[in-house]
Amino acid sequence: MSIYYTWKNFEDDEDRPEKPRRFGVTEIRGPNHTLLTQNVLQDMFESMGQFVDGLKFSGGSHSLMPKSFLQQVIDMAHQHNVYVSTGDWAEHLHRRGPSAFKDYVEECKLMGFDTIELNVTSLEVPEETFLRYVRLIKSGGLKAKPQFAVKFNKSDIPVGRDRAFGAYVPPSPRSTEFVEDVDLLIRRAERCLEAGADMIMIDADDLCKHADSVRADIIAKVIGRLGLEKTMFEASNARASEWFVKQYGPKVNLFVDHSQVMDLECLRGRNLGKNHTSVLGSSYFLF
Repeated sequence: MSIYYTWKNFEDDEDRPEKPRRFGVTEIRGPNHTLLTQNVLQDMFESMGQFVDGLKFSGGSHSLMPKSFLQQVIDMAHQHNVYVSTGDWAEHLHRRGPSAFKDYVEECKLMGFDTIELNVTSLEVPEETFLRYVRLIKSGGLKAKPQFAVKFNKSDIPVGRDRAFGAYVPPSPRSTEFVEDVDLLIRRAERCLEAGADMIMIDADDLCKHADSVRADIIAKVIGRLGLEKTMFEASNARASEWFVKQYGPKVNLFVDHSQVMDLECLRGRNLGKNHTSVLGSSYFLF
């Protein structure tokens, strides 16, 4: 039976080295929208631990957990060589005064966190202050991961419509939503990397929420300027994961839900073609 459990050999795969990896990183969402007990996490790490690089506590969920439980989860992740990220929670520290962030970094280090994520949009601080936070994290011996959100006008995405030849299709009205200057965003991310940030998280839910309307031009510009190893994209669904792997290969860094780990790993290592629903579905086992 052991042959069935050795189908993946990272030593023979130049694109996916053994952990800890600098590229081809898979970070998963920790307890947030769904309740993950220690037993569920333990089963997940034991069965899929070699494919999981990081565990992120999204939405400040770690702040609601008892420290004893949180410590056990962090220790469990470390036993499987999985780093642990705080997620974007630092924006809630402003009300506590200027020294609160330094205390937060020290507390995260004592708890065993490896990475502190900083949400640029939520923090709403001057750029120099943000860069000082990055340096403070690095001086505390932890990894810093700034998170940037890419915003654009949804009316820029062409809408596919069935129509007769020559029929008039009215243009989509321009919305009033905020539009991010992508070049400015990239330059700010470059400054974060220069300040010591280890990786840039791109919250590109609007960019790749639907695989048939991906803003590939923006994603290509971000990767071209920052580098594939220094960027991580949030893939909100399996279709988005498939698009990223098909476009940029198994070396792309992705943040996914824990339920997508096996599908993503199969995507990284196999050519699955188009329009699959799940690589672990019934069609995957047809011979």
